[in-house]
Amino acid sequence: MRHVVHAVLALAAGVALARGALAQAGSVLIPAGTYEPVYRSGQEPGAVSVAAFFLDVRPVTNAEFLEFVRANPSWRRSRVSPIFAEGGYLGDWAGDVQLGARAPADSPVVRVSWFAARAYARWAGKRLPTAAEWERAASVGFTTPDGASEPAYRDAVLAWFSAPTPAPLPAAGSGRANLFGVRDLSDLVWEWVEDFNTALVSGDSRGDTGLDRGLFCGAGAASAREFRDYPAFMRAGFRSSLRASYVVPNLGFRCARSLP
Repeated sequence: MRHVVHAVLALAAGVALARGALAQAGSVLIPAGTYEPVYRSGQEPGAVSVAAFFLDVRPVTNAEFLEFVRANPSWRRSRVSPIFAEGGYLGDWAGDVQLGARAPADSPVVRVSWFAARAYARWAGKRLPTAAEWERAASVGFTTPDGASEPAYRDAVLAWFSAPTPAPLPAAGSGRANLFGVRDLSDLVWEWVEDFNTALVSGDSRGDTGLDRGLFCGAGAASAREFRDYPAFMRAGFRSSLRASYVVPNLGFRCARSLP
């Protein structure tokens, strides 16, 4: 029995060390919880269970993405296939492997497509977070488990939505950490998620044959979970407007990782 106890303790210690190492490398553990979609059809559950996962504390920076394109020349600005990134890809950079004044090394990389973001994540041994995971991480406030009900957090998010994007962008990770220790989820750039094209539609958002018309306009507001959650509406609407090859001046990404 003593040997079993020692084995369990050793396993627990190993998990704790692994989690600590990931945190030191820039990731934090997001505990299991639920995600309540702002929109849902009558057949969809009101809450989605989200398993615990690791999420990067901040978005990927220009310097980090520069390492990726140096190691993977096919993702350089002059060589990327138009299938995977439209014109303007890495448009703030001075060249294929030159950042320049418009893309500080510590600022979040933007003007990257979903294809490029996913390729980077795989190269780094990670993945993009799902929409449910991202929303789970962003659901808490600075000091409370419910950010939508925390005045200081709600005001900070709305202030970002109401202000123009600064140029160049501030350093990634410079924002205030939320309750989970994650920074810049709602006050720096928009971020790609793995399943962005499931937002607001019942089919693929790159076509219009599977649209659920009840999720739009007045009907959408009437069936929304919380009609006062303006940021959630904005995120859902923005995601539904994207194509995987799009590159947007204030759209970047961060990486996630499943628990071992």
